[in-house]
Amino acid sequence: MTWPTFRRLKPHDAPEFPAPVSSEGAHTLLWDLEQVEAYRSGKPQPFLPETEDDGDLLDRREAALVLNVKPRSIDSYKTDPGLADHVVVVAGVEHWPRNVVRAYGAARGTMSAPNGRPTGSGDMVPRDLLPGRIAGLLDADPAVTAAHAVDVLGIATATAQKHLQRERAARIATRMRTDAIGAEEAADRLGYPPALRRIAVKAAQQLHESH
Repeated sequence: MTWPTFRRLKPHDAPEFPAPVSSEGAHTLLWDLEQVEAYRSGKPQPFLPETEDDGDLLDRREAALVLNVKPRSIDSYKTDPGLADHVVVVAGVEHWPRNVVRAYGAARGTMSAPNGRPTGSGDMVPRDLLPGRIAGLLDADPAVTAAHAVDVLGIATATAQKHLQRERAARIATRMRTDAIGAEEAADRLGYPPALRRIAVKAAQQLHESH
């Protein structure tokens, strides 16, 4: 089904649908592929392991629990090579192997949790990597907000807004060319809510006209 149809029908709200494997309170929900495929086919759902494994992938909330810090602290720690060199992005959500998180905590020793991003600090994600991270967030959720990008990527609000608008505009313009439709219809097909696409639609129209 298309993304707008998925958002309207919300099949994941059905009582028998598999439970998400993402952490409680996560903005982007993730499910186990084999469980969802079994549900779709009407087959018994496979059980997930109940024991911890060193290779388990942890999102920022789960990593924070292991390190006994606040989730926002992970936004500061994740640029350290001890975590940055091992990040695994799943559907736009950053994860780290459990053994990597434990090793990072052991190397740091006693840790304190900073309250959010320090005033005047730069963006946590290198500039050359940011477009790809933003694209991943949009792939996972076309309705992703700048606030969520700030929370997940540790970047400034203005940076998040600029890159989200730029990426949405590029995708709208591409859909306009491939489907021979207007900007508003392209935004609808891409699943962009009206409140988040106004500037992107105007930019996409300019891009389309320039080509």
